Amino acid sequence: MSTLTYPEVGATRLGPLPDGYSHLHHRAAVGRGRADFETAGAAVTEWRMHRASGCRVNASAVRAAAGGTVEVSAGVGPLRLTAPCVIVWTAYEEHRTGFAYGTLPRHPECGEESFVVELADDGTVWFTVMAFSRPASWYSRLAGPLVPVAQRWYARRLAATLRRVVSAA
Repeated sequence: MSTLTYPEVGATRLGPLPDGYSHLHHRAAVGRGRADFETAGAAVTEWRMHRASGCRVNASAVRAAAGGTVEVSAGVGPLRLTAPCVIVWTAYEEHRTGFAYGTLPRHPECGEESFVVELADDGTVWFTVMAFSRPASWYSRLAGPLVPVAQRWYARRLAATLRRVVSAA
């Protein structure tokens, strides 16, 4: 596994999130029933959600797998930010599907982010983004309090995109 830039590997799996970082927790309903759960889980773990949200994804595998690498990038031309990560855990379970990636050197932040789809007992399909991070580059330090705002916006965008993917299936 490539060298991660933080020691608390796997903390997004069950929590609690570690001190010394900004925390993000966003949860949204994206569908209802087993079929929506399966569709959402595949969209998350096969990178379709990220791509449909406008990001470029360069992954070492077509499906998230522990130890695999992924670079997610967003922006235009010289303003494109690239975020190299390694998959630190996956969940392919009856009622829970998802993964987390951790930051590698050259990532603008330092930390971990998870993307999980769950099928609740009442049939609701929930999508949760959980993350802990802190600046790792001069430009993310310079952005200061705008970084958590951008991260929350991105989590909401992913949820809205996943909701559209599920409803179109």
